[in-house]
Amino acid sequence: MPRNKTESKNRLDRAEENLIKTFKQHEGHNLKILIGLYKGHYPEFLFSIFFFVVKHSPVWVLPIVTSNVIDLATEKPEDAGIKIAVNIGVMAFFAIQNIFSNYIHTWLYAKVVRQVEQGLRSSLVRKLQQLSISYHNEMQSGRLQSKIMRDVEQIELLSTQIFVTVLSILLNIVFAFGVVIFKDITIFLFFLGTIPVTVILMMLFRGKIKRYNSDFRKEMEETSAKVMEMVELIPVTRAHALEHQETSKMDAQLKSVASKGLKLDMIQTYFASISWVVFQLFQIFCLCFTGFMALKGQISVGDVVLYQTYFTSIVSQVSGIITLLPTISKGLESVESIGDVLLSHDIEDNADKDKVSQITGDICFEKVIYRYPDADAPVLNHLDLHIKSGETIAFVGSSGAGKTTILNLVIGFLTPSDGTVRIDGKDITSLDLRSYRHHIAVVPQQSILFTGTIRENITYGAEEISEDRLMEIVRAANLEDLITSLPEGLDTRITEHGNNLSGGQKQRISIARAFIRDPKILILDEATSALDTVSEKKIQEAISNLVKDRTTLIVAHRLSTIRDADRIAVVGNGGIEEYGTYDELMARKGEFYRLRNLQI
Repeated sequence: MPRNKTESKNRLDRAEENLIKTFKQHEGHNLKILIGLYKGHYPEFLFSIFFFVVKHSPVWVLPIVTSNVIDLATEKPEDAGIKIAVNIGVMAFFAIQNIFSNYIHTWLYAKVVRQVEQGLRSSLVRKLQQLSISYHNEMQSGRLQSKIMRDVEQIELLSTQIFVTVLSILLNIVFAFGVVIFKDITIFLFFLGTIPVTVILMMLFRGKIKRYNSDFRKEMEETSAKVMEMVELIPVTRAHALEHQETSKMDAQLKSVASKGLKLDMIQTYFASISWVVFQLFQIFCLCFTGFMALKGQISVGDVVLYQTYFTSIVSQVSGIITLLPTISKGLESVESIGDVLLSHDIEDNADKDKVSQITGDICFEKVIYRYPDADAPVLNHLDLHIKSGETIAFVGSSGAGKTTILNLVIGFLTPSDGTVRIDGKDITSLDLRSYRHHIAVVPQQSILFTGTIRENITYGAEEISEDRLMEIVRAANLEDLITSLPEGLDTRITEHGNNLSGGQKQRISIARAFIRDPKILILDEATSALDTVSEKKIQEAISNLVKDRTTLIVAHRLSTIRDADRIAVVGNGGIEEYGTYDELMARKGEFYRLRNLQI
């Protein structure tokens, strides 16, 4: 790997480690986690805060200038005109500088927030690649999509609110209190009366808002998952005229989301309304209080305007904090949601395990037991099987007998509950599975293609292959006729899920992708079960080219396709019921013979 790529990967690994460390250190304290996400970026924020203070200064200077101008206009000293002009000039200067200071402030904080946003999504994607297949089978993809997109967006929104809105609120309050305490301690004490009321209001509503936010987020995740399922099922739905049922089912889910969203909206509205009324009453009391003080000659008329402006500012800022509470609650809830993924321990651990540079393909099952979670009995029970390097072994049996489980144990997707799976004599649990899987290739029953060109789909993971070698693989996979028939050949774009190709064409592209890897172990999971006879014949020819000099494991649905396998294993009752060549098993007239006759 080139040095710059290695350095980039190491940097990403360190960033991910620090991120997960932050979540672990402050687990359960979402605000501390949020602050920890920006560790290493604090200097940028300090500079951003400095320029924020500078750019926001007109808000604080204007009440002072207004008070000065009113006093000068009412008292009318000899140089009143000059002093008014100076005050106006100062105010104009503070207003104009906002353009430059605001740009610098925004650039500093926005750059960091976007970097953290990118880092969070990148870490989630990397974590998802590390989590076990069992985790992905249990977690709906729509929920994961919601965490990567919606929850990270909520954290980005929360960060922006904290570093812009909350910062503005706090600075406005501090500056207002500072000016008031400097001018009159009595009015300052009056101003302090707003704080207990604010705290009481927040305590009254915080619990409910948090609970309603949590319910709404979970319902949104459920909806996202069901929408993805609905989209995937559209061809089946339309084919069976089930549009009405599917629409009704989604309508019920959307109604549930709307209901929970309405509850959240109403508690937020109720909270905001009460807060607004309370603080409006405070403003009226402030105007009355300062008015009587001016009437008694204790403060000037300009001071009434000054205090009223600052008190209005304080009330507005406190109301702003209260209004932000739902947004803050949503953001902190999203921090917890992302932590659910990043702190999951259901990962494939390859740390400090033996890296595999090459294999011969010798596979041995020694008294292997595998039990699925919550299953009453093990699907495999003391399985013993030795597959020599270069052999082709076909697995047959009824659905649920354990055929695919055997393949997943060889791939390393599953770990034996007991017993040992050995690759070239080494316990598979002692191997770095990432390095081991460089030497295997899998052709699943359902072809998995991504949106891109045929070339990109075939060369996935091996982009530097030569054109001659690529065309050799195209011919071996029986794809040459398809490629030559397309105007753009290998550069023809595949639509989502390969919908512009037939099932046989998609499967041959999957086989070509397996060819590219030049694997020592080849795994074919019912690769021809869903195809017509012509497509099956072409794929059988491609497979015949592919299996030469490789250890090949085939799960077969059509028993006629495995006649040339070195051995056939009939899987059932937790182990191997019959084992031998096609002719041997047919001659025994046992379970394989019965299954074969059912297909004739």
